[in-house]
Amino acid sequence: MGKEVLEEKSIKSLLKAVSQLIKIPKTRMWFDYDSEADVLYVHFEEKPNSNHSEMREDGIVFDYKDNHLVGLTILEASQR
Repeated sequence: MGKEVLEEKSIKSLLKAVSQLIKIPKTRMWFDYDSEADVLYVHFEEKPNSNHSEMREDGIVFDYKDNHLVGLTILEASQR
């Protein structure tokens, strides 16, 4: 079984992001990254089922189920 090794640059980026992630008022999150589309999906439910979304000018999409935030879609994720 192979192990993935994170580069030092990736580790530093991850640690920088952690300080922001812990400010989100959710205790569990799931992440998916599509490298071809450069889109990061952040889910606050294991299987989110949104019924409407709002896109901000900065390329972040907020996904809601009724009035509850269930996820984020971050466009051009590697450029942030």
